[in-house]
Parts: sequence; structure tokens; C-alpha cells
Amino acid sequence: MSALVRVGAVVVSVAVALGVSGCTGEEPSRDTEQGAPVVQLGAPGEAGKTMSPEEVESLAVPTYTASDVAFVEEMVPHHTQALEMTALVADRTGTRAILTLAERIEVSQVEELAQLEGWLTRRGEGAGETPDDHGSGDDEQHDDHGDEAGGAVATHAGMPGMATPEQMERLADARGRDFDRLFLQLMIRHHEGAIVMVETLLADGSGGQESEVFQLATHIASDQAVEVASMKRQLTSLDG
Repeated sequence: MSALVRVGAVVVSVAVALGVSGCTGEEPSRDTEQGAPVVQLGAPGEAGKTMSPEEVESLAVPTYTASDVAFVEEMVPHHTQALEMTALVADRTGTRAILTLAERIEVSQVEELAQLEGWLTRRGEGAGETPDDHGSGDDEQHDDHGDEAGGAVATHAGMPGMATPEQMERLADARGRDFDRLFLQLMIRHHEGAIVMVETLLADGSGGQESEVFQLATHIASDQAVEVASMKRQLTSLDG
């Protein structure tokens, strides 16, 4: 079944007991005392099945899994490196489109980073950091990210799309049109890597079932897909 399905094809059918009481003084029926039955509809052409209380209780809202934790833990440094890359932009290009793009990426990834870290913290799975730790509007903190060039990649080199320390150094050393081209190339690859991480999480059904992590993952994938399309157009324009 698709990872996009939350609980399954379960439809609750309420059968209300219509017995008359009051005047006759009859006791409520056993079904009325225990509540209406819950019926799980069968496949087309098949009869429905009345579920036991134990089966109904098993239809709990999906909880997070180890796959979800691994995804969120890896997405944190992944986003952090993207912010290290955008922190380099202001001092290295005068191209308005690149400046605007970097600002958009920074705003979205700072917000997503706070959500990712909050998700971990609320579940006791990570210490978490505040968005301010990642340069949300503080020029001095942006400079720190630029100076770190590749700091986030040191222990996460195996994640899809992550730039190597050497690539980050080349980006930090580039200026003007050369910077624009390399920034777009690295950020396209970086975003595509994040999309692969989301697809991997949702592929086998072992992760992404919990509502919050599902929403986080799908938002990251859709947002970055839009940015990838924009960056590819800009790169084509540069090379044209």
C-alpha cells in the first residue's frame, strides 16, 4: 500500500440502536451500552467485517519509527550545509537573481530546520538547536557559516547531494559569474539529494507514516523541487 495512506481503507459505520425505552422502562440494550459497532468495509463485492474492540484499538494513529528519526537527524546537517552555501552569496556575487534565490532558500531552510530540530526534541531524540544558530538574519553568523566552508559535511559525506569540503572551498574562493555557476550546480545537486532522501523514506512504508514527519518530508520535497526547476533555468541562462 502507498506510503501516502495514513491508517488504511477503514470506514467507520455507525449502527444506532432504535429501541424504544422510557415508557416501558426497558434497560438499554447491550450494544447501546458498549457503543455502536465499527465495520471495516471489505473489498469490492465482499461483505464488511464487524471489528472487535481490540481490533478497533489497534487502529491507532501511526507513530514515528527509527526510519523517521534517521531521516530527520540526517536532514538537519543537510539543511545546515545549504545555509553555509547561501551565507557565501552576498559577498561573492552581484547577480540579483542569485541573491534573491539565496534569500528564498535561506528563509525556507531556516524554518524547516527549526521544525526538524523541534520534531527531534519533542520526541527526546535529539538536543535540537534554535533557528538563530543557523544564521536567521544575523550577518555575523552568516560569516561564521562561510568561514566554516564544509563544516556540516565532515561526518555526513554519504548523504545524497552533500558537497565535499573541497567543493565548499572552491565555492568560497569563487567570485562573480564563476561563483554563480558553481553555486547553482552545487545547490541543484544538494536539493536533488534532499528529494532522494524523502523518496527513500517513503519508498518502503517503514517511515513517513506519522503525520508530522510525513508533512515535513513532503513539504521539503515539493519546495525544493520548485527551487531546482528555477535554478536549472538560471544555469541554462548563464551558460547560454
